[in-house]
Amino acid sequence: MFYKEDQSALVITVMKCENLPVKDTSLMTCDPYVKLQLLPEKQQRVKTRVLRHTRQPIYEEEFTFYGLQPNQIHETTLHFVVLSFDRFSRDDVIGEVSFQLASVDIPKNDNQQLEISMDIQPRNMKMRTQGRGEVLLSLCWQPTANRLSVVVLKARNLPQMDVTGLADPYVKLYLLYDGQRIAKKKTHIKKRTLNPVFNESFVFDLPPAASQSSTLDKVALQVLVLDWDRVTKNEVIGRLELGNGANTPTAAHHWTEVLNCPRRQIAEWHKLRD
Repeated sequence: MFYKEDQSALVITVMKCENLPVKDTSLMTCDPYVKLQLLPEKQQRVKTRVLRHTRQPIYEEEFTFYGLQPNQIHETTLHFVVLSFDRFSRDDVIGEVSFQLASVDIPKNDNQQLEISMDIQPRNMKMRTQGRGEVLLSLCWQPTANRLSVVVLKARNLPQMDVTGLADPYVKLYLLYDGQRIAKKKTHIKKRTLNPVFNESFVFDLPPAASQSSTLDKVALQVLVLDWDRVTKNEVIGRLELGNGANTPTAAHHWTEVLNCPRRQIAEWHKLRD
């Protein structure tokens, strides 16, 4: 790593990773790549190529970040995320590394490059120590119209999802009937907050067959709170399920209240789960 003062450019070379964990259990290996962004702005982001079937990848890829003034250097943090590519599902996050540029003197030419080596930290450690937070939902069942209305009000105490100590949360809703997803909605993204206020309303039309049961025993609502990321795949912060397959006592109680009091909006806080 070095800084080109005449071009206001920071040059970073991602060299290699060592002893990465197994993510492909069939081949006992992984397909790693590295994503890098500058914090706190999150404006400049890059990634290495994917290297197949190796736990000791060697990249030696150089990236140049332009427009970084000398007085901005000490306020900047390098955020590396190491992932394993998966062709058929979401790429696995192996871990992350954060490095504050204020902690070092960065050379001003490529003949005196600064080399740093750091341990990769598992991302899910944040979830274990902080919990996943809570979300406030208001539900209303309208049997005559055969509709379920959902208001995503707010969330609180979400875990820190980046080194700025914040997150960029939004909420996805899935309506399920007989175990199958039949409709989906999502809120807007709320930038840089752990206590977002959404106040967004959604209406789901239920299948005609659902109205034949006063208990809506085949209907379920899946709620996912995610952290938006411009480059990497958005990460699930937490989830919950109401209705058929409710995964907490609070969720079961809330659903029962909604069914017992049709045409009334009933709000309740829910703890998010893995």
